[in-house]
Amino acid sequence: MTLSGETMKFMKEVLIVENDEIIAHLLEGMLSGKDYVITGKVSTGEEAIALVAEHNPDLVIMNVSLPGKIDAIKAAYYVNHVFNTPVIFISEKRDDEIINRALSAGPYGFVTIPFNTTTIITNSEIAIANHEIMRRLMGFESRVSQNIMSLLDAVIITDINGRILLMNPYAERLIEVKRTQATMVSLNQLLMLVDTRSGEKIEDPVRDIIRESMVIGIENYIAIISMKGKRREVALKAQPITDSSDKVIGVFVRIHEKSHNEKKIQRQL
Repeated sequence: MTLSGETMKFMKEVLIVENDEIIAHLLEGMLSGKDYVITGKVSTGEEAIALVAEHNPDLVIMNVSLPGKIDAIKAAYYVNHVFNTPVIFISEKRDDEIINRALSAGPYGFVTIPFNTTTIITNSEIAIANHEIMRRLMGFESRVSQNIMSLLDAVIITDINGRILLMNPYAERLIEVKRTQATMVSLNQLLMLVDTRSGEKIEDPVRDIIRESMVIGIENYIAIISMKGKRREVALKAQPITDSSDKVIGVFVRIHEKSHNEKKIQRQL
């Protein structure tokens, strides 16, 4: 069946984050049978964050226990607070410890295994509806641009400890490291900032941004040196990411590699 653009506009998109292939397949069948579009199926928290940034789904259904460098609770927290995407947890257990940890991520639902189609669809509809109500009442929007994965600038999102949660493809090229290798590694371990006039190292700005909740913009006389030793002249902007209560939860870093003409203009200043 071919879907028209008008039909697709009204169909809700869901990302499934589940490391059990049988459960993931079961969820896909239940949702697809009720006219939901599955934007992807992944098995780790870091993959979930990347696909949310790329596809901006209406809902994420995530197992509360996931393998990987970023656990489900942390992944859901950033999916919810950075990208403003609702999350429903599914779990084999429902003890107080799991529920209390899950609540810290701000989920829009919690479903225990085993479940049936009615349970999944009902919880999905309620989560999407409640999220839309909150968005309209509170004016919640994504804390970052939804096209960051296709930008021709390097974009990096870190947690409050300066560890990388997400890099777009251009950042992988600029820093010369794969996102999978960079996840949960401190940004200052992967690149060095230097003053192009003196050659002196510029201190990592992430800590100051988090501590002072400040925005930093450096347009001229700055270069990055990658792990492989390649030096590139850039412009850098970094700013805090806050949640709905204005608590700083991470840092958004954008690095623009200067063109030949831009470098020529800078030398004339």
